[in-house]
Amino acid sequence: MLLVATFFSVKVLEALYRYSFTIRFGFFLLIKANTNTILNYMKKTSLLILMLTAFGSFAQNSEKMQWFNQPEKWKADSKSLSMFVTPKTDYWRITHYGFTVDDGPFYYTTVGGEFEAKVKITGEYKTRFDQTGLMLRIDEKTWIKTGVEFVDGNMNISSVVTNEKSDWSVIELTEKPKSVWIKVVRRLDAVEIFYSLDDKKYTMARLASFPDNKPVMIGMTAASPDGNGFNAVFEGFEVKHLPDARRLKWLENNK
Repeated sequence: MLLVATFFSVKVLEALYRYSFTIRFGFFLLIKANTNTILNYMKKTSLLILMLTAFGSFAQNSEKMQWFNQPEKWKADSKSLSMFVTPKTDYWRITHYGFTVDDGPFYYTTVGGEFEAKVKITGEYKTRFDQTGLMLRIDEKTWIKTGVEFVDGNMNISSVVTNEKSDWSVIELTEKPKSVWIKVVRRLDAVEIFYSLDDKKYTMARLASFPDNKPVMIGMTAASPDGNGFNAVFEGFEVKHLPDARRLKWLENNK
C-alpha cells in the first residue's frame, strides 16, 4: 500500500507541476500580448499627441498671420507658404516714376519692440522686377521690403526703404542660387538687412533708418510689377524677440 500511495503522490505532483507550468506560460503569453497591445496603444497615442500638437501650433500660428492683398492661389502649412504671385502688383511710392502702388501680396503678423526675422525664399522669376522677400510695415507711407528681385536676367538682393517716398538699392548676385535666405534685425531706430546663400554665412546688405517704439507688421511679400505672376515659396519663416537694447543698457547701469 505504501508503494502504491507513493506512486500516486508522485503522479499527482507531476500533474500539478505540468498544470502550474501551463498556467505560468499562459500568464506569460497574456502579459506579453497585453504589453504589445499597451505599447501599440502608447505609440498610436504618442503619434496622435504629436499630430495634435503640430496642428495646434500651426493653428496658433495661422491665427497670428493674416493677408494684405491676398492672392488667388496660395497654400500655407506649419513650415512653408507657397503662392502664385498676383500679376501687375508692386509696392512703391512716388520717387522717380511718379506713381504710388500698394497692392502686392503680404502675409504678416504684428509685433512690437525689437526682433529678428528670417525666411528662405525660392521663386520662379521670369519677368523684370519679379520679386520675393520680407516686409516690415508701419503704414502705407512707412515700410521696408527686401529680398530677391529679378532685373535684366540677373538675381539681385534688393532693398526698398520708404518714408513718405521710396528709395531702392541693389546688390547683383554673381550666381543664380535656387534659394536665398533673408534676415532682418530691428534694433533701436534702424533695421539691419542681411542675406545668405547657405543659411550659414550672412552678408550685410543695408542699414536703414526705421521708426522705433511702434508696432510693426512683419511677414512675407512678393510682387510681379511687369509680369503675369510666378510661383514663389517661403520656408522657415520665424520672428525672434530681442530684448530692448536701451533697457538692457539701463539694467547694466542700474544693477
